[in-house]
Amino acid sequence: MNLLRTSSLAMLLALAGCSNPSPDPVAHEVSNAPADAFLASVAAYCGKAFAGQVVEDNPASTGPDPFAGKRLVMHVRGCQDPAHQLRIPFHVGDDHSRTWVLSRTESGLRLKHDHRHADGSPDAISLYGGDSRRPGTAQRQEFPADTDSVAMFRKADMLASTHNTWAMEIDPDRQFVYELTRPDGRRFRVVFDLSRPVALPPAPWGADKPAGRVGNGG
Repeated sequence: MNLLRTSSLAMLLALAGCSNPSPDPVAHEVSNAPADAFLASVAAYCGKAFAGQVVEDNPASTGPDPFAGKRLVMHVRGCQDPAHQLRIPFHVGDDHSRTWVLSRTESGLRLKHDHRHADGSPDAISLYGGDSRRPGTAQRQEFPADTDSVAMFRKADMLASTHNTWAMEIDPDRQFVYELTRPDGRRFRVVFDLSRPVALPPAPWGADKPAGRVGNGG
């Protein structure tokens, strides 16, 4: 009887091992390949700036439009470690408060929005964003709002923003796209012309100050 029980236990352990295989490092690398390819495509423009225009803004805001009549420029500027993080200021006329922070994570990419005042201090609503939906593609990555961002928006009574999904697209040598969408039909897209570099804009506000935590998006 003891021998029978021992044999049965050994069989169950063997089956359990088969049902929970060890992670396949090759499969992990393949699943992350689109994120690496996307980051590399953007990093290829390090040190360059490009003009853009709003191509969709629906529904149109009933208040003042911060983008109307303003020159829009993105600058792939923060490239100290391009395989792991890029800092891309988004200049709106004389407003240099916005920087997109695109970082590599273990499972994909993370987008955060670093917002600063002219004195370099962080805005009350800053470092919001999220981790990319897997697997994404080498041309497009989507970033639903993470739990930290949702909590921030709720605290600020920005309830519509709790449903934000941001996206970035790149078509090398043609265009780069920044997008914001919500389930309620909100859709905002800015397209930048990658075929024509423009003069470099000034440094973004707070460029000489620590960015703060852009890591855990839990």
